[in-house]
Amino acid sequence: MSGHSKWATIKRKKASTDAARGKVFTKLIKEITISARDGGGDPVGNPRLRLAIQSAKSSNMPQDNITRAIKKGTGELEGVKYEEITYEAYAPHGIAVMIQCVTDNRNRTVAELRHMISKHNGNLGDSGSVAWMFERKGVVTIEKGNHTEDDVMEIILDAGADDLKTEEEFFEVITSMENLEKVRKALDEKKYKIESASLQYIAKDLVALDEAKGADLMKFLDIIEEYDDVQNLFTNADF
Repeated sequence: MSGHSKWATIKRKKASTDAARGKVFTKLIKEITISARDGGGDPVGNPRLRLAIQSAKSSNMPQDNITRAIKKGTGELEGVKYEEITYEAYAPHGIAVMIQCVTDNRNRTVAELRHMISKHNGNLGDSGSVAWMFERKGVVTIEKGNHTEDDVMEIILDAGADDLKTEEEFFEVITSMENLEKVRKALDEKKYKIESASLQYIAKDLVALDEAKGADLMKFLDIIEEYDDVQNLFTNADF
């Protein structure tokens, strides 16, 4: 899992220095809209929407934007009809990548994504080609503050979490899909500052890369992640 933590750290630092806030907001609005469409507009009874709203607030999105996105999802306001699709691909050096997209035009997205991936020495795979290398897990990221690993362990094990990873400024709690909300709630009740909580694809095994190959892969991932329809990327690379 160490490779996952390194990739998460790289993405976090990239996001924190990303000047294109509009792009960040667009992804968050899509997630809020879809969450409200699928589970209703009340965050109390819709855990996915609640997490999406928390992410939006942590990115300083105005409340008006959040409210409009919810209403578009519930149909109170007219909006674009989005579809969620996960694509599987091989990046340079045989690295597996799961690409989560949200689109209003499936044909456009797959054509443009295939072109980008091929142009940068990767291959878009068929369904099931790389998914077997990953597990679907819940991931809760919390700020370290003055907390120790033992403090966090005591809470998350009682809530049914699977693992705890330590980064420079954060703890990353890994849990099953079913226990994600239970773990998030347990940490929230203990007043831990939650940076994010989401379902992710975690690689079962990692592929180690040297510095040159790692830089090559990062260039590929940056290009794919910049595509408007891409929401998230997950890889089995150990940077």
